[in-house]
Amino acid sequence: MASPLLLSISTPFVPLGRRYLYPHNIAAPPLRYPSSLAFLKPFQSRNIWGTNSSNSLRLFGRAHVRGTPIGGAESETSISDESRVGEDSAAFELGEQKLSSWAYFTAILGAVLVALNILWINPSTGFGTAYIDAVSGLSPSPEVVLLLLIVIFAIVHSGLASLRDAGEELIGERAYRVLFAGISLPLAVSTIVYFINHRYDGTQLWQLQSVFGLHELVWFSSFISFFFLYPSTFNLLEVAAVDKPKLHLWETGIIRITRHPQMIGQVIWCLAHTLWIGNSVAVATSVGLIVHHIFGVWNGDRRLALRYGQTFEVLKSRTSIIPFAAILDGRQKLPKDYYKEFLRLPYLTITGLTLGAYFAHPLMQASSFRLHW
Repeated sequence: MASPLLLSISTPFVPLGRRYLYPHNIAAPPLRYPSSLAFLKPFQSRNIWGTNSSNSLRLFGRAHVRGTPIGGAESETSISDESRVGEDSAAFELGEQKLSSWAYFTAILGAVLVALNILWINPSTGFGTAYIDAVSGLSPSPEVVLLLLIVIFAIVHSGLASLRDAGEELIGERAYRVLFAGISLPLAVSTIVYFINHRYDGTQLWQLQSVFGLHELVWFSSFISFFFLYPSTFNLLEVAAVDKPKLHLWETGIIRITRHPQMIGQVIWCLAHTLWIGNSVAVATSVGLIVHHIFGVWNGDRRLALRYGQTFEVLKSRTSIIPFAAILDGRQKLPKDYYKEFLRLPYLTITGLTLGAYFAHPLMQASSFRLHW
């Protein structure tokens, strides 16, 4: 999937004060299993798709990860354990955590931030200023420059994501994650900083900031967007390559609402901030980001289909890209205790970080201004 490029960094945050199975008359295609589900092969049978297949489908209910081997213990809050084929997103067991792993994570995060500052951000030692100058030299228009920065990031980010299987086979999962982050992160930071510094350049198309309630609407929309934006970063240890990175097939939580929450979150964020800023720079930025994430929808589904085969097709049939569509047409059945899938530490962490970003806006803007990008 495409990664969210822009954090909540605009002015609105200034201090305010089933399952579709194959019909009985249509032959089901051969089942394809990823290596992680090899233990299900003995049950490969046409009966698995029949109407009396609850016992067989119960096996799929154990196929979820949380960054742990498939087949782990079931959660009382998980829905339809008899039919779930994907992973239980945002599941976090404090007792399963190792202090040493989080110590490694802290050390790696610190090293990455130091390296990013020295090799990219610091004007006297890094390449970031030269990169921005080179792209800015192609056009005097901030709209064009922002679109170029987004296109460069999108090509690198989505390109490396598409090459993930081959890259991991060549150098290993952890090494490829380091390579992926080491190239993508500086490009993302450069685009974010340029947007902050130039968000009020360009042509003003409308001015609605004085409209009653608009600031609150934009703030709330931006806050909600973060619960969609970060569904695949629940396991921070994988992000930092402390745990072996995996291509996850999430099914619970926000995935019940939309199969591509990252795209939906980015669209919400872009619409809210474009409405608030109201100029050509905001429009150009939003167009670039939304197009990138729409491509990520296609590319993400393609990669999951290649990795998980028929298992993904089953999940795809009971989820939707458009929020709530699968729920409204009956393909997705929400459990009575669905809210419990959000009462988990990762979502609490997202809440805290989102509020932290809100209060840190003045610091973020001041830091960006000092770079003169």
